[in-house]
Amino acid sequence: MKTRIIGAVVAVILAAAGGFAVLNYVSGADARAAEGAELVEAYVVTEPVSQGATLDAVQAVLEVGNLPRNAVPEDAVTDLADLEGLVTSADLLPGDILREGRFVDPADAAAGSVAVPPGMQLVSFTLPADRVVGGQVTAGDRIGLVGTVDPDEPGGEEDVINPITRFAFHGVLVTRVQGVARVDPETGEEIDQSSDANVMVTIALSAHDVERWVWFTEGESADYAQMWLTLENDATDNSGTSPVDGSNAWQ
Repeated sequence: MKTRIIGAVVAVILAAAGGFAVLNYVSGADARAAEGAELVEAYVVTEPVSQGATLDAVQAVLEVGNLPRNAVPEDAVTDLADLEGLVTSADLLPGDILREGRFVDPADAAAGSVAVPPGMQLVSFTLPADRVVGGQVTAGDRIGLVGTVDPDEPGGEEDVINPITRFAFHGVLVTRVQGVARVDPETGEEIDQSSDANVMVTIALSAHDVERWVWFTEGESADYAQMWLTLENDATDNSGTSPVDGSNAWQ
């Protein structure tokens, strides 16, 4: 009986020692990961915040974290006073770093749009909802563009058309999203919207990037089959992308 009791006590002690060792190892791993990296303070969201929230509502769910500088966006908020009188232009999620680009004047929010960053210009385009993340994209979001182009010119029978698909844009600011009514060409009456309804998206780009984006919208396919949008966020990992064609599509 005593042997069993002693064995149980020893097991408890060993388990506690093992847990302490794991905790120390994890803490040490965090320290090692941060070693050599410059840490800066940033406001981090701890609970979900709905679009249109005021600064007071946002402040209630913020905490200050020490993060590696390369993980903090350039427009990260450093002074909450800069957000006085503004509201969130999109939903904020736990773990999001507070960014100036996610706040707009209430008048702009009411209009369903966000301010244009200095030096940028607006351009609009229309896509079916299933190519705009099911129509989930809203003003204030950041999107990516996946484009498909065919570098070959159709000609003789020996030609093989081998389209290439790859990311062309990341982090593009959406300033406005509008549903586009579908109209019956014979009756002129509006058709009920469905999953294939069109969505008009307005984005902010630099001058040359506007040219690049329009190049995709002017593709060979009349229904813009060469464009797909992705919805990105602060935690999106855009590394590891590469062109995809018939030689590697199945790998």
